[in-house]
Amino acid sequence: MSHSVRQHLGVEIEAYDAAIRRFIPGYEEMLSVAALEVARDGPGLVLDLGAGTGALSEAILLASPFAKVGLIDVDTEMLSRARSRLKPFGGRARFLERSFLEPLPSCGGIAAALALHHIPTMTAKRALYRRVQRALGPGGVFVNADAAVPAEGKARKAILRMWVEHMASNGISEEEGYGNLEQWAEEDTYFPVEEELSAVADAGLKPECVWSEGPIAVVVGRKER
Repeated sequence: MSHSVRQHLGVEIEAYDAAIRRFIPGYEEMLSVAALEVARDGPGLVLDLGAGTGALSEAILLASPFAKVGLIDVDTEMLSRARSRLKPFGGRARFLERSFLEPLPSCGGIAAALALHHIPTMTAKRALYRRVQRALGPGGVFVNADAAVPAEGKARKAILRMWVEHMASNGISEEEGYGNLEQWAEEDTYFPVEEELSAVADAGLKPECVWSEGPIAVVVGRKER
């Protein structure tokens, strides 16, 4: 699995953290909610799948002072940015240039933000969720903060409209907003939140959607102790 954010979003890596806020509704709250869910049980080692510039890892490290985070990403430019960002945390942040589709080490928490939509099929996503369940220790937590969009009909159109309106509120024209969604769809696949919850449950985790804003949701799966 290879991926380049520079090519996918058409933004320079240095501009990513500003650009993503223009693209994603509720971005700051999404990160905060996800990090607090991870931190609730003092997870020890947390894996950040598709960690990018380290925004979620930073939120987790701040929310859980004794946690360590392993950042997993195939995009070398993004990981380089993350290394600079997380330098103040010293050895609490580790960096792994690899795919999150490879076997995962044992850990207390696994999290992802705006990364797992790069998995193209629900079959492949369910397989990942089963690997996540096996990697988590008793009482471990899985948190996925990502787009969750209805499959069809009026509900889908309404959610996509909300997404475009968010971009418009940040200076992106309606035409460009819909163009962004069309372009992203070449690599991104969004499933309804109900399908996400079902897949988490089938993997053997207790599922819950703890937050949503427009097309973005935070789905949590907890493993029994």
